[in-house]
Amino acid sequence: IVNNVLSVTALQLALGTGARRFHVSSAFSAKVAMSRFEPASSVNYGKMHENINIVRRRLGRPLTLSEKIVYGHLDDPAGQDIERGRTYLRLRPDRVAMQDATAQMAMLQFISSGLPRVAVPSTIHCDHLIEAQIGGPEDLQRAKEVNEEVYNFLATAAAKYGVGFWKPGSGIIHQIILENYAYPGVMLIGTDSHTPNGGGLGSICIGVGGADAVDVMAGIPWELKCPNVIGVKLTGALSGWTSPKDVILKVAGILTVKGGTGAIVEYHGPGVDSISCTGMATICNMGAEIGATTSIFPYNHRMKTYMEKTGRGGQSANVCICLFCGVVFHNLSHIIIWLSSE
Repeated sequence: IVNNVLSVTALQLALGTGARRFHVSSAFSAKVAMSRFEPASSVNYGKMHENINIVRRRLGRPLTLSEKIVYGHLDDPAGQDIERGRTYLRLRPDRVAMQDATAQMAMLQFISSGLPRVAVPSTIHCDHLIEAQIGGPEDLQRAKEVNEEVYNFLATAAAKYGVGFWKPGSGIIHQIILENYAYPGVMLIGTDSHTPNGGGLGSICIGVGGADAVDVMAGIPWELKCPNVIGVKLTGALSGWTSPKDVILKVAGILTVKGGTGAIVEYHGPGVDSISCTGMATICNMGAEIGATTSIFPYNHRMKTYMEKTGRGGQSANVCICLFCGVVFHNLSHIIIWLSSE
């Protein structure tokens, strides 16, 4: 399972029919748009598969899910020096997301590059400049008046340089990404610390500064220190008064506010299936509070259902099985959490 892309039938036999239910499909079967707003940009699982095979042969060991996605986006998989916690990886993220407070400087810097359009799909989300004071409609109207110049600049710059623009009142950036842009295997960087929310859909989503976003939008490889991996095995099932937030609070209690620094937290185990897709996103979102680079859950039927409900059944049907054929941990810290089963 680790070293080959299997047929759907073989993979289902290997995984069995127990409580852990994966959704699988044939790999690379068709070109699928990255989102309904970007029909010309397709999911490139084929390139990821090639990179993963190159790195696996070089390292001579199995890769965890997060490693497959991160190394699958290497700019030079054959020559890149890879050592957890020491070397810096040169990566090619799939897309960029920016909130309105940080997007201002990022867009100004991109404009100074002289490039006609962004190199990867990018979006701006106007949510951070809305202050909660009186109520939703009143606060939104006040934000539009106070920040009119900012919103006009972002809207026109986005239109000129091919950036998606979500106007004030469209919603919170992380929820919009989860509903529209995150998908299993994508690498997304966002100019907000809680960008890892997208890990609830099997994505590697990392919070960065505006300058990092500009590099990616300009087509320059993005640098990230090769992350360590912390595995969190969930057993049992959520029940009663327990909620997904209790899981990350437990992890935070174990690791403390800096215990995840420089690492990707990778959840797995039978307990995953008792958590909804948005619940998994909540856990990944709060991973920022322990300093984690990002967090991720493996693709399963919960994510498949969520993608279908948000109008992305085509993406769900083409998830690359080479990424999600089991989680194999190698030389890493490991935490086991028993969820309440009473």
